[in-house]
Amino acid sequence: MIWKPNVTVAAVIERDEKFLLVEEETSLGLRYNQPAGHLEADESLLAAVTREVLEESAHHFVPQSLLGIYRWHSDESDITYLRFAFSGALNGHDPDRKLDKGILQAVWLTSDEIRATQKRHRSPLILRCVEDYLAGKRYPLELLTHYD
Repeated sequence: MIWKPNVTVAAVIERDEKFLLVEEETSLGLRYNQPAGHLEADESLLAAVTREVLEESAHHFVPQSLLGIYRWHSDESDITYLRFAFSGALNGHDPDRKLDKGILQAVWLTSDEIRATQKRHRSPLILRCVEDYLAGKRYPLELLTHYD
């Protein structure tokens, strides 16, 4: 058997000192997460994060930098995730767009509010990505190569 991590993408989006999160239904109840999801077959990482932000928050996202690459193992599900997190800008909002199944709402929280709600985070990566963003971590998108 060949082991493979689950590849995911996430967006860290800051506006007016608040960060865009989504509140979603999970097996452990309502949890917060960045707009995030799984990479699909034949999809680039940039296309995946753009799609996930739109599907989960109804915002149009333009990735501008790679924030980091994170490996996390969930003891609950016994799944290892390899997360590619991006920062960038919003370029529009479709308030009437239906959000993905399981997503209750998109919310804007300050970094202090995010720290205060850690027990409701989907994973420890939510706060870590925000902390890395606040620390100024940004890597050029040219680090990523997608061959069609």
